[in-house]
Amino acid sequence: MKISGWIGLLGFGFWLMSARAQPADRVTMDTVQDSLAKLGYAIYNEPSEPERLKANFAFVKTLVSALKMPNSYQFGFDSLKMISILRSPDDRFRIFSWHVPLNDGSYLYYGTIQLHTPDGRLKMYPLLDKTYEIESPETVVTTAANWYGAQYYRVVPFGAEYILLGWKGHTAQMTQKVIEVLTLTEEGVKLGKRIFEVDGTQAQTRMIYRYSQNARMYMDYDDRENRIVLDHLAPADVREEGQYEHYGPDMTYDAWQLRNGTWVLTPNVRIMNPATPGDDQYNDPQKPAKHPKSGLSAP
Repeated sequence: MKISGWIGLLGFGFWLMSARAQPADRVTMDTVQDSLAKLGYAIYNEPSEPERLKANFAFVKTLVSALKMPNSYQFGFDSLKMISILRSPDDRFRIFSWHVPLNDGSYLYYGTIQLHTPDGRLKMYPLLDKTYEIESPETVVTTAANWYGAQYYRVVPFGAEYILLGWKGHTAQMTQKVIEVLTLTEEGVKLGKRIFEVDGTQAQTRMIYRYSQNARMYMDYDDRENRIVLDHLAPADVREEGQYEHYGPDMTYDAWQLRNGTWVLTPNVRIMNPATPGDDQYNDPQKPAKHPKSGLSAP
């Protein structure tokens, strides 16, 4: 299928509606949310890939029309359990992110960043997934229009910037998790920053962890220690070194710790009773039993 064509159409859809919005009210927003819930159900449960993409296109347009209503930032969309909606700790913005499963086991990602504006008018930055067009994603800084798509489950304050932790189903054999820096400027959005020190060299703009689609990786922020704790990944057999579709947790943990403005990896750290990662609720097309039955209840 022509992935780039769908992405272009959806990107256009984010900006299509420029007419002045009517004042938002609870009844109107609840009605729109009900429509979004039905479309969200179709995105994950329609057996036909074209129908899932069609439902997603309608979802994008409907969400944008809702966000264009004045003071829409205050509406929580709490019933939309099939997508991730995260507010920054300082309430400066919220970020919507979700994925569409494809028949070949890969995924498309969609999202937008909505700023909290003083007058309630909409200001947002649509996120356009260009995963397969980004060369060396670990070493480049991207923009909202050039996004290494992910479904985010944690926003961590980092000075005037933010650390994003994301889940990224990638192929039928391999899943990824992503750590990257979000910077909001007058010009727009930057994603990635060269502050991850690997083997004594500050070289990477984002960290990407690749592992078996059948495995589950813990990665979350530890508030008490001000660090990002994660499972250490390794192949089950040393002969599979570098074959990430065979990687999984090896029962040890590593941590990214902040030192003089740089995140430094510390191996083999001790942690106590890590919480269940929030991204466990995300919908894997290979595990249909976990799909939400509707947008009105948690999976």
